Amino acid sequence: MKRQVEIFTAGCPVCEPVVAMVRELACDNCEITIHNLAAQDENRMGIKKMEEYGVKRLPSVVVDGELVNCCKNVAVSKQDLINAGIGSKC
Repeated sequence: MKRQVEIFTAGCPVCEPVVAMVRELACDNCEITIHNLAAQDENRMGIKKMEEYGVKRLPSVVVDGELVNCCKNVAVSKQDLINAGIGSKC
């Protein structure tokens, strides 16, 4: 059975090295699917898949239906913005 690897990307210079790294590391037993959210064809399907997997940022990688640990819990929160000084008076 092939390992299913899905990469969520915006097709940008920040995402491309991750795509290249996954391709380099992948073996013959890996089936890679790239969801380029910048491409209109992929946009609807990719966004639905992102929601299913809980993807919060790009690029992100999912292996056999599980979001890779390094890609979890990175959503920006209101508290993060406040802690960074946004909204505070100078």
